[in-house]
Amino acid sequence: MGHLTEFFHKGGIFMYPIMVFGLLTLAFIIERYIGLFVKVKYAPVDFRKNILGFIANGDFKSALTYVEMSAKETSIGNITTVACKLRSVGAGDEALQARMDEQLTKEIGIYDKRTGFLSMFGNVSTLLGLLGTVTGMITSFSGVASATPVERINMLSSGISEALNATAFGLVCAIPALIAYAIYQNKTDKIVSDLTEQSSEIYHDFLFYTESFKSDSKEDGVLLSHSTESAPNMKRN
Repeated sequence: MGHLTEFFHKGGIFMYPIMVFGLLTLAFIIERYIGLFVKVKYAPVDFRKNILGFIANGDFKSALTYVEMSAKETSIGNITTVACKLRSVGAGDEALQARMDEQLTKEIGIYDKRTGFLSMFGNVSTLLGLLGTVTGMITSFSGVASATPVERINMLSSGISEALNATAFGLVCAIPALIAYAIYQNKTDKIVSDLTEQSSEIYHDFLFYTESFKSDSKEDGVLLSHSTESAPNMKRN
């Protein structure tokens, strides 16, 4: 512990802001891990298949009930909920697409938020370490010309120690931040890609099967009307 304290103090004034960014990096790594790996929930594998069974029959209320029971806290569940509510009140295709896209954007924002800070923290920590290196070297050579040989050795030793300690501490804080950023960004991209694909599939299901249901209803209505009109004629004959 004493060695670490000595290492920290020899690094100069820039060790303090580097430490602040290091602590922020640790906090964001933990928070993003929870958000992307622990709290994230997925809909059942047969979610789309079951939804199709309801919307093919125009039963949007039952579809909404199913979503609330099986995928209530999932992103695709929230998007499908919006679609079910809109179709149940007779909303058109443009309104359906606009509101589903709006909800999709909100869901993507939940996963994408704060991950970019890790990249920034890593870069800033590196730059602060480099700045500490520069100031340490300036300290080393600032009074070397007029110093005695003994003082010159002490000044060079102190300045180089400050430079190297600041550089090392900056890299220690930057490397985990950049590694975590790469991992979390890859996870975020996968989640967003899958969610976008699922949302597009659900939208086209609502679009296609709703139109098919309307067409079938119209055909049934025409057949019923034709049968009603022809029945009296048959009776008169």
